[in-house]
Amino acid sequence: MKTHVEVSSQRRKGRRAQLGAPSNLRYKLMSAHLSKDLRKKYNVRALPVRKDDEVTVVRGTHKGTKGKVSSVYRKRWVIQIEKLTRTKANGMPYQIPIRPSQCIITKPYLNEDRKQLLARKASAKVSTKGKGEKHTTESTKKAD
Repeated sequence: MKTHVEVSSQRRKGRRAQLGAPSNLRYKLMSAHLSKDLRKKYNVRALPVRKDDEVTVVRGTHKGTKGKVSSVYRKRWVIQIEKLTRTKANGMPYQIPIRPSQCIITKPYLNEDRKQLLARKASAKVSTKGKGEKHTTESTKKAD
C-alpha cells in the first residue's frame, strides 16, 4: 500500500495539523455537503461554504432552519446564518454560530470562480470513475 510521506496516522499529529491550520487551508476544511438534487446536477458531493450561500441546518438543536450565510468565521470554525439569531438580556440580537458540517448547501452562490471549481471537481470525479472497483466475473472472463 502506498503511503504519503507527509501524512501521519498518529491522532495527535492529525489533530494538531487540523486545529493549527492556516486560513487558506481552513477554507477547504470548512466544507458542507450539497443537497441531493445539486449533487446530481453538478456531480460534486461537497463545496467550501462561503458568504451568500443558502444553507439548511440538518443536525443539532436548530435542525430545519434555512437561511443565507452571513459570515464565515474561519478562526472559530463556524458560519453564521442570517435567520438564526437570539436576543441578549439587553435586547440586542446576535447570530448563533453553526459548524458547516451540520449544514447542507441548498443554493450555492455562483460566481465565475465557483463555476470553474465545480467544473474542475466534476471532471476529476469522472476521470477517477471505475478506479478501485472490484473485478467482476465478466471482466475476468474477458481477460482469459
